[in-house]
Amino acid sequence: MPFKRTRDGKGRAGVQTVIIGATFMDVKGFSQNAYVPAGTNIGEVCMTHGGVCRNVCEDFANQGEPTAFVSMTDRSAFGCEIRDHLSALRVDLRHMIFAERGLGIWLAILNERGELSGSISQQPNFVPMEDYLREHGEEIVAQAGSIVLEIDMNERIARTVLDLAARLGKSVYVIVGNMGVILRHPEFLRGVRCFICNEIEAGRLFGGGSFDGAPEEALRALPDCARRLGLRAAVVTMGPRGAIYFDAETGEAGHCPAVPAGVVDSTGAGDAFFAGTVMALGRGFALRRAVQTGARLASATLACAESSCPRVEGLFD
Repeated sequence: MPFKRTRDGKGRAGVQTVIIGATFMDVKGFSQNAYVPAGTNIGEVCMTHGGVCRNVCEDFANQGEPTAFVSMTDRSAFGCEIRDHLSALRVDLRHMIFAERGLGIWLAILNERGELSGSISQQPNFVPMEDYLREHGEEIVAQAGSIVLEIDMNERIARTVLDLAARLGKSVYVIVGNMGVILRHPEFLRGVRCFICNEIEAGRLFGGGSFDGAPEEALRALPDCARRLGLRAAVVTMGPRGAIYFDAETGEAGHCPAVPAGVVDSTGAGDAFFAGTVMALGRGFALRRAVQTGARLASATLACAESSCPRVEGLFD
């Protein structure tokens, strides 16, 4: 069954960006006072919909971008609630399957400033999704406008999607999860349209300590690191220090300052940055302007209690 052609709020026709990744339920604890790792901390605990690609999917939908989500949930009340929520946002879920242990769980502790202090991730069982993509992957990729891929689900899923996208001429934007697959197979990044990660992930992938200091130092290191891995474009987010970027095709490189925000909850801000940048690139923006768009959406998400913020008017202006 082909993906639907849709129109955004300005009447722009398009085929969905197809987002392929895991779905999680997030359990988040917010410390009321200064967080003490070895002590008992009074605060609040809440459960929200999560997963990096699910967050990205909701970010796309909230900003009016046509989107399809290829993922899994289980048949629990939480799994059904997540599906109903995305369906209400008009996300195409025809390739979102039910599977036993198809829903991951992320346990997070946030300090009194809303900043992440620690987390544990219970991964879903990815075998059903692997089997589904083996059977339906060519159809899914062929009908997509572009692909967002959570590369760390497992090696077989990553290889299947990347091989199909290369053969069918589709742009792929890669987001990392736990770094398990990408550290073993950095060659998977060759030819992707843009690779976006944070400074911790960049340090692990590229090696060395160039990405934990000043943006200027990191920017000097990024072009060589990107060329060494065969990246067409790379963006490294650095929290309150902003983000750096490099486009190997044009030679454009630079630093984008963070957009100030009152932090309510930091979870989902990195996913929002990724989503805003990819949405802008899909509209034909240069990398510099796309990164600025990502920074704006990340700022709006930091000031929001949810992992994805509502529609940001004028985001692409």
